[in-house]
Amino acid sequence: MIRSIRPLANASRMSTRGLASSSSDLVSITLPESSFEGYNLEIPELTFETEKETLLKMYKDMIIIRRMEMASDALYKAKKIRGFCHLSVGQEAIAVGIENAITPEDTVITSYRCHGFAFMRGASVKEVLGELMGKRSGVSYGKGGSMHMFAPGFYGGNGIVGAQVPLGAGLAFSHKYKGQKAACFTLYGDGASNQGQVFEAYNMAKLWNLPAIFACENNKYGMGTSAARSSALTEYYKRGQYIPGLKVNGMDILATYQASKFAKDWCAQGNGPLVLEYETYRYGGHSMSDPGTTYRTREEVQHMRSRNDPIAGLKVLLLEKNIATEEEIKSYDKEARKYVDEQVAAAEADSPPEAKMDILFEDVYVPGSEIPVLRGRISDDSWDFKNKTFLNKVY
Repeated sequence: MIRSIRPLANASRMSTRGLASSSSDLVSITLPESSFEGYNLEIPELTFETEKETLLKMYKDMIIIRRMEMASDALYKAKKIRGFCHLSVGQEAIAVGIENAITPEDTVITSYRCHGFAFMRGASVKEVLGELMGKRSGVSYGKGGSMHMFAPGFYGGNGIVGAQVPLGAGLAFSHKYKGQKAACFTLYGDGASNQGQVFEAYNMAKLWNLPAIFACENNKYGMGTSAARSSALTEYYKRGQYIPGLKVNGMDILATYQASKFAKDWCAQGNGPLVLEYETYRYGGHSMSDPGTTYRTREEVQHMRSRNDPIAGLKVLLLEKNIATEEEIKSYDKEARKYVDEQVAAAEADSPPEAKMDILFEDVYVPGSEIPVLRGRISDDSWDFKNKTFLNKVY
């Protein structure tokens, strides 16, 4: 049997966009005019209808991701997570907005700030946290860590800055080659936006009219460098030149949702690639080794938290539209906290991979298709698949 990446733990979340059962299930949304800016493109409609259940689902997804990232922060400080770890507290609206706008047939690939995307594509909180702690039950079997998480339709989690962008173009090529009405969302940060391979991918995508959505998560700082200090053009949605672009308020879940639906439909209609810029903000540092306060003021962070938080913004709408009461929202928050706490405990109780050398090579070939010997870097490294040991042969 083919060894899968990881069984889909949350299949219910990856459901196809559908119609509401009745008009009473629909709610009318009107976005502020500042939600979008277009480049050689007519912006999406500011007024649209969506299901009440979708809005509740997006709220619950965001609070789970935030709780999961806060748990990751605590586990890292307790030295139960080691190595690189990049959290997305403040940026939850992007992963949640995209996933609720697309279908399981669409693909997503991103950089190393990937925990929320892995969860939204089907991994459980336990599988994400297990991976961070190096457990065998982790989404990548404890061998990938923070930067290398995968799920069906989700191709990482990539550690090399900008390297996922041409891979995303390849995924888009696959959709077109197979004749699918699907698209690939390729996400990267403002810090990666100046990489040469980003522009090479733009060129190929436009040349071949691929269903590629190049989405820049502009959180204002590439590590500790502000966008204005690193980029001659900070309007990242205009970077495609010959590709239309759209800037989106990435701190508003409703704007990210509407823009992501628009982008998916744009590609499905055969219009070729699109460049999106989700304007967002991370509350913490670039990674766990960065306090996030040496290159920006605490007042700046607090201002974004108090005025632009995506979870608080959606909560206000749920109350205004009488979709949920204050007590119901408190119960959602309590349930999310309980769920994440249980998942943390389960992940902590799991065991790490066994100390067996063959675990290093179990994902090189599909089981049953291995070659007799995998030649190593030096003769002692050559691996004998049949006997599950090093050959120790001098060539």
